Amino acid sequence: MCATTAEEVELESSVRAFIDKPHQMLIGGQWVPAESGQTFDVFNPATDEVIAHAQSAAQPDVDKAVKAARQAFDDGPWTRISPAERGRIVWKIGELIMDHQEELAQLEALDNGKPISIARAADVPLAAELFQYMAGWATKLNGEQIGLTVPYAPGSEWHAYTRREPVGVCGQIIPWNFPLLMAAWKLGPALACGNTVVMKVAEETPLSGLKLAELMQEAGVPDGAVNILTGFGEEAGAPIAGHPDVDKIAFTGSTEVGRMIVDAARGNLKKVSLELGGKSPNIVLDDADMDKAIPGAANAIFFNHGQCCAAGSRLFVHENVYDQVVEGIADYARNIKLGPGLDPATQMGPLVSRTQLERVTGYLEAGKKEGARAAVGGERAGGNGYFVEPTVLVDVADDMSVSQEEIFGPVVTATKFRDMDDELIRRANETPYGLASGVWTQDISKAHKLASRIRAGTVWVNCYNIFDAALPFGGYKQSGWGREMGEQVLDNYTETKAVAVSL
Repeated sequence: MCATTAEEVELESSVRAFIDKPHQMLIGGQWVPAESGQTFDVFNPATDEVIAHAQSAAQPDVDKAVKAARQAFDDGPWTRISPAERGRIVWKIGELIMDHQEELAQLEALDNGKPISIARAADVPLAAELFQYMAGWATKLNGEQIGLTVPYAPGSEWHAYTRREPVGVCGQIIPWNFPLLMAAWKLGPALACGNTVVMKVAEETPLSGLKLAELMQEAGVPDGAVNILTGFGEEAGAPIAGHPDVDKIAFTGSTEVGRMIVDAARGNLKKVSLELGGKSPNIVLDDADMDKAIPGAANAIFFNHGQCCAAGSRLFVHENVYDQVVEGIADYARNIKLGPGLDPATQMGPLVSRTQLERVTGYLEAGKKEGARAAVGGERAGGNGYFVEPTVLVDVADDMSVSQEEIFGPVVTATKFRDMDDELIRRANETPYGLASGVWTQDISKAHKLASRIRAGTVWVNCYNIFDAALPFGGYKQSGWGREMGEQVLDNYTETKAVAVSL
């Protein structure tokens, strides 16, 4: 399955020039090195080769970035320009992303390892769409007029209303699985609402975030309104989360680190939004259209190499169709072409890092020791790079580590159920997570019944991994706090002020 040779896309000259130049951080509108002078290596996950070096930010760099963001918020101009102008700038960011679509897609494929066909079709257009959708909200952050009746002030007349105001300086920490898209999810609403930002991009995949920073400058984002840092979680992420001049922290990543973010944020009780892990149930009923359900369930886990927080990693299949579904997904997996992201024929790229490779292969070994069996896959693939075979595990129990813990790789567990009853619902919900889920059935009544009882922020019916800027996304339980995208995300980045005037 793993390609040994590849007809890779030739990098555009602008991409090559961008990769080869020294990479610095954007602080206060200036491109600067880390105060310490330290850098770190950026790897191509398909080859395990160093392709660039990035600055390693630490507390002094965070302090500079927060100071710049604080000044841009308190003194303007970002908070003082009209909402319409702010919306035009955010919209322009989306336009520039599409103007540089191929460059950004190549950077994602090289730095993250994802197939360039996916980056072109999904990551880049969805990032542009997010900015342009959020741009429209800049002029629609409306308050309300409220009629007051105050018993202890009889006879008084009142003019009372509410205002939607930006939170202030927002710290944002994004993951490596969708580097450009996750940056858009965070930056778009924060900027549309009038906030300023200090963002740390993932150390594994900093390149598209740095390119996006250049485009934001070109779009007219004022100096200090957006500051982009590169570095590691402990040295750069933790100081952002704990900084007393940061008013709000937004984090996407693991639930374990999410707890650390909450702990760090308690110093000044800053607002916190979290989009965390998942172990999402994907349920196939025996009346499902198998021509859709089998490839759909396969894509639910194998999309983005399984490195997706919403991945349909726990497959529940009715016993009447279990063998058909498992064999169908196994056949699908056998025909997936693994290879470098820059090969247009690649359908699944490498995992993002050696650390992630060790994590996923460790779970595969643990599953085998616990009694699970690989119907397909189950091993590392290829000699170089961080490739893992797409894997379907059977003979699994609900209490196994592979069934309970987020693997974050192309590994699905498949189990049977007999009836669409309380037992199925209990098993589907028997996880600390509640991010997403899937239901495959031709009976719309059954679909709605299951959707109402599954404890998850998203339920996809006869589809999976459907995202849109207007559709809110987030989790129940330990999958997070708050929502990304849609109108609901505005709650993360605004405060509501009540004003009461005695007339």
